[in-house]
Amino acid sequence: MNNLTKKICSCIACVALVLFCIWGSTYVVEREGHQYDGVAAGFAGDIKVSVFVEGDTITDITFQTDGETPSIGVSAIRALRTKILKTQNTNIDAISGATYSSKGFLAAVEAALGEAGIVADGSHKSNVATEDYESTADVVVVGGGGAGMTAAITVAENGKKVILLEKSDILGGNTSRASSGMNAAETHYEAEQGIEDSVELFIEDTMKSGKEINDPELVRTLAENTSDAIDWLDKENAPLSGPLGTMGGLSAKRTHRPTDAEGNVTSVGNYLVSALGVRLDELGVEIITGATINKIIMEDGKAAGVSGVGEYGENITVHANAVIVATGGFGGNMDRIVELRPDLAGYISTNVATASGDAIDFLGEVGADFVDLEQIQLHPTVIPTDGALVGEALRGDGAILVNREGVRFTNETGTRDAVSAAEVAQTGGNVWLIANQEMYEGSAVIKKLDKSGYLVKGDTLEDLAKAMEFDANATTALLQTVETWSSYVASGTDADFSRDIGTPLTDLSSGPYYAVNVGPGIHHCMGGVKINSEAQVIDTSGNPIPGLYAAGEVTGGIHGANRLGGNAVADIVVFGRIAGENASK
Repeated sequence: MNNLTKKICSCIACVALVLFCIWGSTYVVEREGHQYDGVAAGFAGDIKVSVFVEGDTITDITFQTDGETPSIGVSAIRALRTKILKTQNTNIDAISGATYSSKGFLAAVEAALGEAGIVADGSHKSNVATEDYESTADVVVVGGGGAGMTAAITVAENGKKVILLEKSDILGGNTSRASSGMNAAETHYEAEQGIEDSVELFIEDTMKSGKEINDPELVRTLAENTSDAIDWLDKENAPLSGPLGTMGGLSAKRTHRPTDAEGNVTSVGNYLVSALGVRLDELGVEIITGATINKIIMEDGKAAGVSGVGEYGENITVHANAVIVATGGFGGNMDRIVELRPDLAGYISTNVATASGDAIDFLGEVGADFVDLEQIQLHPTVIPTDGALVGEALRGDGAILVNREGVRFTNETGTRDAVSAAEVAQTGGNVWLIANQEMYEGSAVIKKLDKSGYLVKGDTLEDLAKAMEFDANATTALLQTVETWSSYVASGTDADFSRDIGTPLTDLSSGPYYAVNVGPGIHHCMGGVKINSEAQVIDTSGNPIPGLYAAGEVTGGIHGANRLGGNAVADIVVFGRIAGENASK
């Protein structure tokens, strides 16, 4: 072999090693301790781990994944790896939003430790000191949900250095739980699918749903920028190209939805979080997770950074020319909810636990003003046992709601406040959502509900009624209810509740059938910090606070007294981009 051939072979070997490390999400370095291997099923394939043990101490964990989403599954695994190494304890909770990946990784680690014959219960906790973190950026973004991710990408695409801080172990926040879609008007998708819509109609629907207490300037800014936001998502490799849907209170099919690899309509939240997470990686954005921010640094009356603490007590400080707050609402903090709305005590929440409203405190400390904090929305189709969300678009596609007596009781596509109030008036306060095989075949959302064990099933309506534990009278009523509904679909008129039937995917006249038990749950905080159309935070004197911006559910004024389904995703993308653009200047 000549020298040239040897050099070529050496280069090929180096490239192969690098690619193996990237594709396998693992590490190839010399390690101390004995190696023990384990494997378990993750979200989309096997997770393989190698655990290195010296005595009774875990010195390192490497992993390979097959199909896990980088920004969700792999991020969760990295966070769990750090927790185990720092605490020497595998008895830790799965990370919300990445449950299958988390449980698979933990099971694989336990399998390896079983081979090693040791128990990781925290008794050999690492004594490695945790270092404080301090850095400088052009822009710091607080909150890694949809609004924060959008803002950070926008800043990075403008050539500025941005640091993204997230309280949870993974990105996504409440956005990862968004199920239905994004409202947008006058888009190329509407034109391609023959939908007649307008910005003015979008504004009218939003103001009406918000009981006209919305800030008209913010609503117009939202509506006028949704088409550009859809184009931007196309460019970011996150197209919402599925069949347009409708939500309660919409006058047109303007809910833009994604599809999965099989062409099924899928949940918008995880789809966007995954796609935007990949884009953040491509742009090399620095992301710090486990960061609880509690202070905005002010210098000469201008926001100049933030400070807080990390998961292990380390101090975190980021100095910046501008600050974007995108921490979401406070729907995961029942103490704060009940303080503002005592009537909501006892309701389950759809929110992630980190949606705790920290920003209300640290924004208030710098003189920010707030609006509509008492405006807290109930979502009508929440699973009462654990707060899992059943997408509103399913009702737009043809699902109906029946009470325990087997009877429809409301316009299923009414606004969320109206449907929730109607449910509360029913026996037991919760009801059944019914779909059939025609809907199941094209819906990744229904299939996920099935996989999670939430659905009951029946080949016929009689079988379904039995699975729902209906008595004879309720069963008879259910048969009549569905027959009547099918006739309404055929005629195009709902004689009972004036539901806008449109062109649903099904008339429910044939099975098999599926049902899920649902009821109202705390879902969205319409109120928050006051901003203007430039996403600048407004102080109590009505003036913008220099260098301070906000976007997403942390803000108030856009949605008024009741948010339309599909407007939250529009909000995070539109105002996330506006905040990112202005903070970059």
